[in-house]
Amino acid sequence: MNKKKEEKNVHLLEGWTFSKKNYFLGAIGLATIIFGYVVMASGTVNSFQSLTLAPIMLFVGYLIIIPIALIYRDKKKQ
Repeated sequence: MNKKKEEKNVHLLEGWTFSKKNYFLGAIGLATIIFGYVVMASGTVNSFQSLTLAPIMLFVGYLIIIPIALIYRDKKKQ
């Protein structure tokens, strides 16, 4: 019985294949993060872009787009 369970288990990294969409989303996330830092550095200390726009861009890049790129799976590959 244990052999049957072992054969059905797939290790995380073996089943973790990235498609072009994953790499594309990862590139968009990385570009958003880089652009967020550029916007933060180009503004003055108390400007709208340094205090509001850049942190929002960094938040979206780090906590929304990059995790989506890591988690997303094509329906046809499952």
